[in-house]
Order: sequence, then structure tokens, then C-alpha cells
Amino acid sequence: MANYQNNQEKKRSIYLLPSLFTTGNLFCGFYAIIASIEGHYFRAAAAVLMAMIFDILDGRVARITGTASRFGVEYDSLCDLVSFGLAPALLAYMFALKVYGRYGWLACFLYVATAALRLARFNIQASGSAKTYFSGLPSPAAAGLVVTSVLFMRWLGLDPPVKHIAILAMVYILSYLMVSNIPYFSFKRMPWAERHPFYTLVSFVLILTVIATEPQVTFFIVFFLYALSGPVLLTLRGWRRVRIPVSEKLS
Repeated sequence: MANYQNNQEKKRSIYLLPSLFTTGNLFCGFYAIIASIEGHYFRAAAAVLMAMIFDILDGRVARITGTASRFGVEYDSLCDLVSFGLAPALLAYMFALKVYGRYGWLACFLYVATAALRLARFNIQASGSAKTYFSGLPSPAAAGLVVTSVLFMRWLGLDPPVKHIAILAMVYILSYLMVSNIPYFSFKRMPWAERHPFYTLVSFVLILTVIATEPQVTFFIVFFLYALSGPVLLTLRGWRRVRIPVSEKLS
């Protein structure tokens, strides 16, 4: 009887440390919404990028400390929907899509809806083990491309409202990529803590130096290349499947 009560108590309890990082993610997403409404687009974009840091930390902390829980997974997804679904959609709408009227806010609604579907699908597919590939574009990566596009356009000297069909098309494309089955590398099995050659550290220093020179440009390029990597990887896989039977037939 005592063991049963202890198990029930554990089910009702939560782990504070990872939940604090998740709450930080939620705070950044909420602040990004407020900043977008008030026209502070740079602050809104920076807040979404900061939310990504909290989103990475809460998962890492939960795994390192052994405090992962079902509550943490569900709470993280709800916060992600705010930070990487609603916040970037509202930022895109206020910065560039408002001028399109109904077509603009419908594109943003589609983005939020597909982000919610993406997160729900991820929750039921999560098995607790690190996966090499994600199925579909992760919502933080999609949000990263949206907010860095805003930063990149401001770097180009474009003042809101920016009316460009490429932004509207990007929102629709990202909405599709999030709910697609296109594989994206997860970076979860990168052996960061293992020993590496000296030039690996030098390479990271050079990468950080390049990013620091023009962060508005380099972050946009990074997120754009990652969003593009999924279709490229899918194309290469399809090309190999076509090539292998042909080579076997010729041999």
C-alpha cells in the first residue's frame, strides 16, 4: 500500500529544474508576441531565438539529471506552440503579411495549425531514445527561418511593412515541410563530449567568428540551408534507390 501511494505521488509530482527552462521558453515566446504587436520586430525575433536556447537546455537538463517525465514532454510542447508557432506567425504577419489581408492571416493560421500538428505527431512518435532523423521540419527550425528572414530583411534596409511574395510563399512552404515526412537530421547523436582532433575545435572557433561578423546574415543562411537539407536528402535517397536496381541489372 505504501509503495502504491509513493508511485501515485511521483506521478503527480513535477521536476522543477527542466520546467523552469521550459517556462523561460514560454516567457520568450510570449514576449515576442507582445513585441510584434508593438512593432518591435528586432526584439521579437531575438526573443524567439532566445526561446530556442531555453528549449534546447530543458531537454538536455532533463536527460542529464534523469528528470525526464511525461509532464515535461507535454508542457514543452505547449510552450513550443507559443514560441515556435504563434510568435513567429504573428511576427511574419505584422512585419510583412498584413498587407495581403485575408491571404496573409490565413497563411499565418496555416503555419500555427501545422506547427500544432507537427508537435502532436512528434509527441506520439517519441520513444524516449535519441533519433538520427526527424520526420518533417522541426517547428523551432521553421520559426528560426521566419525570424532570421525578418532580421535579414532589416539588414538589407527594408522597413516594414515589407510586401514581397517570397515571404508569403515561405510561410506556406514551411507549413508543408513541418507536417511532411521529409527526413531532417536531428543532431541528437553528435558525440560532443567525446575526444576530437585539435582541428575540430579550431573549426568551431572559425564558425563562431564567421557568425559573429554578420549574425543577421549567417543565422539566416544556417536556417535556410537546414530547411533545404531535408528535400535535398530525400532527393538523394530517391536517386540512390533508382540507381541501385539499374546497376544490379547491368552487372
